[in-house]
Amino acid sequence: MSYQTNEAETIFGSEKKDLKSNSFLSKIYENREIIAALISGAIILTIWLFKSSIEPNHPGLWAGLHITAFVIGGYAQAKEGITDTIKNKELNVELLMVFAAIGASAIGYWTEGAILIFIFAVAGALETYTLNKSSHEISALMKLQPEEATLLLNHYEKVVPVSQLKVNDHILVLASDRIPADGKIIKGSTSVDESAITGESLPVTKTLNNEVFAGTVALNGTITVEVTKPASETVFQKIIQMVQTAQDEKPPTQLFIEKFEDVYVKVVLAAVILMIFLPTFLFDWTFDMSIYRAMVLLVVASPCALVASVMPATLSAISNSAKHNVLFKGGIHLENISEINVMAFDKTGTLTNGTPAVTDTLIHPDYNPKKIHEIVGAIESESTHPLARALTTFSLDTIKQDSFSVEVSEMKTVSGKGVIGTIDNEEWFIGKEYLSNNTTDPFYGDQVAKLASGGKTVVFVSHNNEVVALYALKDTIRTDAVEAIKSLHKHGIKTVMLTGDNELTAKAVAEELGIEDYIAECLPDEKVEEIKILMQNGNKVAMIGDGINDAPALATADLGIAMGEGTDVALETADMVLMRNDLNRITDTIKLSNRMNRIVKQNIYFSVSVIGLLIISNFFQLIDLPLGVIGHEGSTILVILNGLRLLKS
Repeated sequence: MSYQTNEAETIFGSEKKDLKSNSFLSKIYENREIIAALISGAIILTIWLFKSSIEPNHPGLWAGLHITAFVIGGYAQAKEGITDTIKNKELNVELLMVFAAIGASAIGYWTEGAILIFIFAVAGALETYTLNKSSHEISALMKLQPEEATLLLNHYEKVVPVSQLKVNDHILVLASDRIPADGKIIKGSTSVDESAITGESLPVTKTLNNEVFAGTVALNGTITVEVTKPASETVFQKIIQMVQTAQDEKPPTQLFIEKFEDVYVKVVLAAVILMIFLPTFLFDWTFDMSIYRAMVLLVVASPCALVASVMPATLSAISNSAKHNVLFKGGIHLENISEINVMAFDKTGTLTNGTPAVTDTLIHPDYNPKKIHEIVGAIESESTHPLARALTTFSLDTIKQDSFSVEVSEMKTVSGKGVIGTIDNEEWFIGKEYLSNNTTDPFYGDQVAKLASGGKTVVFVSHNNEVVALYALKDTIRTDAVEAIKSLHKHGIKTVMLTGDNELTAKAVAEELGIEDYIAECLPDEKVEEIKILMQNGNKVAMIGDGINDAPALATADLGIAMGEGTDVALETADMVLMRNDLNRITDTIKLSNRMNRIVKQNIYFSVSVIGLLIISNFFQLIDLPLGVIGHEGSTILVILNGLRLLKS
């Protein structure tokens, strides 16, 4: 029972494509293995119910019904076994089951052989069900990917396949259409449903020069988008590729079992051959009894349950995590996250929102606060600096207006200091402490020092060479960050923050979050060195970041975790992606990993115990072939069902 997760065959096979147009036929095709198993079971039931009349009176029909049950029930597994044997030049479990069924029939146990094939087919169908379930996220994503786009040419529009779009092409997106490619808006505005990418349910307003993503929906307003990435490199495609990679990459436990299976199958076949001949000489068994017991051994010793112990559980857990917007690039990473004992965090964009916001204001008592906010907002609206955008947004929210009633007649930049805006022939300076008077008793007293000690950036507003207002800004903490840090500490995981910010800001943020340790003024190469230091003494370290500067550290750590809204480089380098940027999902995933590892161990211990018990029972002639079939294949079905429990949260 091998897990060959070739998405070309299991998800997007040519046969399935042909059946897409007919949903009923598509359903039949998708469930063809379980249908075949049920038909085989129905034939076996018919044989059992009418045995007394068919066997003595119609021996040809008796044999024909058994052969039909064999072929219908065992075709899929036999084909896989033969194909894999030819391809890999190694025997496998599927062939053992075929040999066992043929052997049982050869010594007259037709019905037992058919039951073996039936139960084996049911187990195989459950495996396929697991694969289909784990592939559901890809299928759902593929349905969200538009296949065509409206390309704007010189004097007309042309509908083209998305795959033909090139960077700098202009495409037209109508209201309620899915955006076919990553790009930026060059005309129009709209509200975009980005839930397919970020998981956020609230629409996001997008205007000129704002970035939009393939697979998201323009809810209202027609927009023209300039393509910035080819179809194969969109964020959407990267998500799909990550899920596909996760299905194909096997965890260490599975790789060990597959190597073990190769040796074990050969040992079983050798033991069966010995069982046919040796007991006749050693224990006075009849030759018929030796052959019979050899066939029972062939059935009960096959490692079906052991082989199925890992991958159904792993694929179910990957599917579960994807459902909760956490993507893994392989089962190995999901298996290993439970071993992490140190979590290193980037600050900006990971623990904080990545954009500054106004946290405090101080207005000179001789000035009208609303007027100051309006002047500051009007001047800063002329700038694209992040601090300027934050001041503009704050001013509009504070005065509760959509625009400013004052007009800036002139604005100039004072290099490295700030800006000077002219309103009604009066100059206003906004920026660092500059052009202000040298009064010994400024109205704000010692507030600047207090604000700065909290890691905040202070912006001065001066008029007539006198400071008339202060604005304090700070990159605000993510709402989920404090809770996530506490949860990690409860799990016994040490937390460290690596940031390029200065010591004062780093200390303030670390204290606010409750992070145990921090390293300030850390350049990208220094982050790598710090990760290596943390990995000493056997520590398992995860690095969480979102930027290009985090990529080297993400690659160095035992587990790289990227924020879903991070840069392409971070997404490509990481082993795990938090699509909704929800840090609390880290501890949820650790719990899922622990649960998965626990279930895998249960499956392995159970399957090995059952195989050992059945082998011993067969040697002492305590079980017959039907009971051996039920015990062996029943244990296989049980371990698969146990793994499927991980599909549930």
